[in-house]
Amino acid sequence: MRRLSRTLAALTLAGAGLLAATVPAGAATTDAAATVKCEAGWGSLPKVSTDTAYRSLLDVRAGRHECYDRLVFDVQGTGDRPIGYRVEYVDRLQQDGSGDVIPVGGGAILAVRVAAPSYDTSTGEPRYPGHAGQPLPGVDLTGFRTFQDTRFASSFEGDTLVGVGVRARLPFRVFQERNRIVVDVAHTW
Repeated sequence: MRRLSRTLAALTLAGAGLLAATVPAGAATTDAAATVKCEAGWGSLPKVSTDTAYRSLLDVRAGRHECYDRLVFDVQGTGDRPIGYRVEYVDRLQQDGSGDVIPVGGGAILAVRVAAPSYDTSTGEPRYPGHAGQPLPGVDLTGFRTFQDTRFASSFEGDTLVGVGVRARLPFRVFQERNRIVVDVAHTW
């Protein structure tokens, strides 16, 4: 009986060794390297910066990343001067001035207020072609995992308000990079 148990154990170990030998050595390493670890401890509470240079909003664009979707607000050259913002989840997006509710698709609405009007601050001429209640010009969300909709709400008293429809209330971060305000919303918690 012992001899049979030893023989079975030896065959099992030999079989495991043959199986391991047939898997390419780099396969496990390659799979591990291909997996991106997405860490987004950003939270979902409002993010605010009150200092501002009040320069015109020139463009809004979106980008896809492995761990998050990104919205970038390009503001007229500010140098090292800050650009104010307030970004927060809201129950509904309301146009400044009139209070009209602007429908935004998605499971949650992220209101992005940037202290940069869509018009030239010295002449009043339009700089960014957004229209209340309409999707953001030139922003195509096809293939995005988190962003589902964008709506221009208003440009009122020096601020521009945009609504972003996201899949769910997910963590986000906001930061300034030169003359841009960047809003990243994570794909998952």
